[in-house]
Amino acid sequence: MKKNLLILICALSAMTSVAQELNVMTFNIRLNIASDSLNAWPYRKDIAADEIRYHQVQLLGVQEALHVQMTDLQERLPSFKYIGGGRDDGKEKGEYSAIFYDTTVVKVLQSETFWLSEMPTVAGSKGWDAAYPRVVTWGKFQFRKSKKIFYAFNTHFDHMGKIARRESALFLLKKIKEIAGNTPAVVTGDFNASPQDEPIQVIRDKSNEGYLIDSKELSAKGHYGPTGTFNGFGPKERNDDPIDYIFLKGNWKVKNHATISQSWRGRFASDHFAVLSTLAL
Repeated sequence: MKKNLLILICALSAMTSVAQELNVMTFNIRLNIASDSLNAWPYRKDIAADEIRYHQVQLLGVQEALHVQMTDLQERLPSFKYIGGGRDDGKEKGEYSAIFYDTTVVKVLQSETFWLSEMPTVAGSKGWDAAYPRVVTWGKFQFRKSKKIFYAFNTHFDHMGKIARRESALFLLKKIKEIAGNTPAVVTGDFNASPQDEPIQVIRDKSNEGYLIDSKELSAKGHYGPTGTFNGFGPKERNDDPIDYIFLKGNWKVKNHATISQSWRGRFASDHFAVLSTLAL
């Protein structure tokens, strides 16, 4: 009897030891543009990297990143690598919606970028009434310790095209189902839509078997920080509605959820607040 109990305790201990947490962040870092003056990227790159390091992020979806910004972050986050390419050519031209990942925690098994358009494999293609090409970068990841597998998707919906945002939401759900199947997935991004807007309603529609859940709803500790995520480099968030989200598919548990609104001498790391959540499978 004692022997069986010892075996059970050891088995439970082993299971507990491989239950890893994953610190996930979505962060629109604002493209590098000189007209931002003292809010331009050269003045923000160090504090943006500091914010990522301080919060011990292990999976990071970035939006609006130009190639020089990807390089700057890579230099400042030496344990990280990234997947994804520029939206104009799939390589280095145009904004990235890339995924950085901590190589000491996870490894990437497969990755790809597709376009949110009627021609998803054509680099630079614009969809529907979108003002710009928009992409989704995805990766198949494996925890190094537990060997558990999950998928991550990162995107940036168009800011002008209402039809494009709706169709992008529908297409994103379709592709997640096609690519990830029943495997758990994390979906990060700037969706340029508030919770009451059609794209978010589509994504959260439970009548669609591929629907996603906002990680904020599952947070065991509730939400910390402002609910609005766009600040426009102003003194605070513009309103109480988020446009940046961490969505989930599958059996994730959510330890916490936060909007990171810290500033340095009154200046923010971006015109968006980063959103952070600690997850566990």
